[in-house]
Amino acid sequence: MTDRPTAAEIAALPKSEFAFPGPLRDRLVAAILDGRKTATTGLAVEYETHPLPEPGEQEVVIDSDGHPVAVIETTDVRIAPLAEVPLEHAIAEGEGDRTLETWRANHEAFWTSDDMRGELDDPDFAIDDATPVVLMRFRLIADLR
Repeated sequence: MTDRPTAAEIAALPKSEFAFPGPLRDRLVAAILDGRKTATTGLAVEYETHPLPEPGEQEVVIDSDGHPVAVIETTDVRIAPLAEVPLEHAIAEGEGDRTLETWRANHEAFWTSDDMRGELDDPDFAIDDATPVVLMRFRLIADLR
């Protein structure tokens, strides 16, 4: 892919949607575009229906309006228990968390929200220290704005 991908190249890429459309997604997308966000964490259960991304794979980041705004490339992926997420990873998420306690509280609130429980089709979904999470690192390949 070139520095500025063609419309056909963008259309061929899988979509990467951070959070749900709205203010949180808008903040996360802005952090990707300005370089603050180079990592993300998802629940392993979210990947039961599709494969984990692999290093070198590219995805198109979608904004809250469904428009492609960036292309990212996965640089590292691993699964770990929630209790083993390192502070370095939490900081690389670019959301302003400077302690694991704050990072975890924010992520727990999202992962146990009504929206997420609905997405998982599990109204009682809960997490604990052993919950497997996917730690992904990525780099910005192209700003499509």
